[in-house]
This record gives sequence, structure tokens and C-alpha cells, in this order.
Amino acid sequence: MEKKVKTAFVCTNCGAIHPKWQGQCKECGEWNTLAEERIVRSGRKSRKAPTITPLAFDEIDDSRMSGYKSGMVEFDRVLGGVLLPGSAVLLAGEPGIGKSTLILQAADAYSDKGCKILYVTGEESPGQIKKRSERLNVAGKNIAIVNLTDLEQIIAILEEHQFHIVVVDSIQTITSSLFDSPPGTIGQIRESAGRLIETAKKNDIALFLIGHVTKEGLVAGPKILEHMVDAVLQFEGDSQHLYRILRTAKNRYGSTFELGVFEMAVDGLRQVGNPSSLFLSDYGDIHRSGAVVAASCEGNRPILVEIQALVSSASYGTPQRVAGGIDNKRLALLLAILEKRMGLPMGGNDVFVSVAGGLKLAEPAIDMAVISAIVSSLRDIPVDTGLVFAGEVGLSGEVRPVGMVERRVSEAAKLGFKKIIIPHQNAESIRVEGIEIVTVSTLDKALEILF
Repeated sequence: MEKKVKTAFVCTNCGAIHPKWQGQCKECGEWNTLAEERIVRSGRKSRKAPTITPLAFDEIDDSRMSGYKSGMVEFDRVLGGVLLPGSAVLLAGEPGIGKSTLILQAADAYSDKGCKILYVTGEESPGQIKKRSERLNVAGKNIAIVNLTDLEQIIAILEEHQFHIVVVDSIQTITSSLFDSPPGTIGQIRESAGRLIETAKKNDIALFLIGHVTKEGLVAGPKILEHMVDAVLQFEGDSQHLYRILRTAKNRYGSTFELGVFEMAVDGLRQVGNPSSLFLSDYGDIHRSGAVVAASCEGNRPILVEIQALVSSASYGTPQRVAGGIDNKRLALLLAILEKRMGLPMGGNDVFVSVAGGLKLAEPAIDMAVISAIVSSLRDIPVDTGLVFAGEVGLSGEVRPVGMVERRVSEAAKLGFKKIIIPHQNAESIRVEGIEIVTVSTLDKALEILF
């Protein structure tokens, strides 16, 4: 039967198909996201599928699901401990952030454990990857490299040879002969990812898909791509800083609250076992106002970071509110609490707040540290460098309890801090020695202790 080919407009955000172009997608409401594609529909009638008998729980064989460990503690932690056969992992990040470097080092670690690995590259030649491996001291004794972008050829290799792990760098370069559209379009990405995942699950292959991100920081391609895979890892960082953060946006086999910390060096990415020491490397050398330490938790991992604030008289009619590493609206809320509950005049001052090291924090447990840094800068009074803060501040000025407080206190004690201020409600659960614990129930009590 001849195939009927027609043109449609597909939303790059949600994958919805529209018969004609329009400015806004009717499904997700996004603007200017429709891209033209040729949709291929088969003229064959549907056939009767064979009957499959469902399995009871006690009949399912999971003996092959023990998984693979790379030995890279930071990488394994984010994956949930092990990489399971048949799982599909999407690794996304900005150009030049180090995605290929990370996956090549991880592939070498897996190969040292006896795993056979296929590295499919659509952007670089095998010679370029070999040059990078020499710089990274990657032996690659069980790694095979092939430069292919044709989906059917890649699947034929996977069906013919046996591999434990397959890396596709990147999914945006793979094309299927079913579509006439160029690489990177919605149809190509959806079809390529779907068939690769299907082949990986059928042959118990652990699949890594490297993906690009848009200028907004989202995974490029249709949103359905993130639903198709088992785990989505975001590789983040700043070109101005050496550290890199590996976060979990989705994980069917583990926690989504884990993160791995790496440091970019000449010979590749190095694991950072104690990220608190990295972000506090310059803290405590001199006493200065507007700098305090917050006991934050990224997922289940405690990290101590330095919060810096600068308060100065506004040069223009409208004062500036600039936040680096924290939400700008959260900063505005905390300034409103200071002015309303503490009586501090913030309306005529410019306020700049930054997390030292470029780390981005979203949890409210750093509220008390942010406010303390702002007041310290406003009054030009340094805060004791042996002091740590952990506490959320409510709209009425109360200090609310935070989670995993014992881990925060233990991390502060381990790094040699002498005192920590925490919410009064968290005091009963603390069993940590070597550090003085001060509890407060209101913001004015905390500021009274400091100043």
C-alpha cells in the first residue's frame, strides 16, 4: 500500500498536532512553538495482535535486575545507587557544560567493572573522542565507538551485538528514514527515542541519551521525551565557576532529591565528596559584615553555603532588589517581613543578595541566614564566623521548623563551626555533640542574639 504523506504543525513543547499554523498552541497555551513536519501515515489496516498472558508477581523473574555500579559515588548516588538493565536515562545540559566528558568518564568507570559499552556519536568522529579520552586518562578497554546518525543502522547493531550499556550522543542528531524532516525536529526525536528505548528494554540494555537544552534551560524537543525515559538528569553549572551539579528531575528507580557535585579540572571532572568545604573555601579568613553561613539541604545532602548581602542607599527613586542564587520574589518577601515586623527601613535601600560560589538554592530553610546577612550589612556589624543558621521565616515573623535538621547540625559540627541557630520546634530531635545549639521561635529573638 502506498503511504499517505501530509504536512502538520507540531508543538515543540507538548507535541500536540495542529492542521495549520497558529501563534499559540491550543493544548499547552505556549506561543510560537509550532513547527512544520511531514507526518507519515501507513495505509495498512490494523492486524489482530497475539494474546499475551499476564504474569503474577511471584512469577516475575527479576534476577537480572541487580544493576551496574560505576564506582563514581556522585554519579551512582544521583541514579539511585545502580543503573538497571533496560532503563533509559536522559542526560541534559547546556552546550559546553561537560555532558560528553561526564558520560565518557562514567562509561570508563562502568567498563572497568566488566560492562561492554557502545558509544554512538553523531556529533564527533571516533578520532575526536579518542583524543578526549587521552586527555581524561580514559582507557576504554570495553568501550566500542561508532559514528552513526541513522536510527535503523544503530538498532541493527544493537540487535546483532550484545552490549550492557549504550550511550547516544546526542539524541537530537539521530534520524529515521520514516521522516523526511531534518534531525532535531519533534518527529525525529520522538521516533528515534521511542524505538531506541523499545530496543533497549527488549534486550536488557541500559540506555543513556544525551540531550540539548533550550535557552530557557529546558530539555530540547517534545515534552513527551521526558515522559518516555526512566530518569532525567540535569547537568548544571556556570562558566564562571569550576563546579558542576548533577540533579535528578525524574527517577523511576530512585529518589529525585539527590544531587552529585563535580569540579571541572584539566583532566576532566573530579568528584567532590565534601561540597560544603568547596563552597566555604574563602569563608572565615576575615570578619566582614553581610556574610553568614546557611545550613542548606540539596535533596538528602546537607551543604553549608555562604550567603552574602550588600545594603546601600538607593541612588534612584525605586530601590533595586537583586538576588543571585535565590528566588527574587522570595527576597522581596523577606524584605517586607523585615520592614513590617522588625521595623527596619528597607524601602530606601538597594539590596543585593548572593550565594557564594554560584550555587542556586530554592529551599526556605535559608530564610534566617538571608535576613541575618541583610541586617548585618545594613548595620555594618560582622556576624561571628563560627555561627551557622537554619530556619524558615513565616510572614508573621515566626521561625518555622525545617526538615533533616540533624543532618544540618552534624555537617556544621563536622566542619568545625561552634554554634548553630535553629527553630525551637527542632530542638528535641537533635543528638549531636561538639556544637552549641541555640533555639529561637521568632525572628526578633534571633536578631537580638546576633546584634
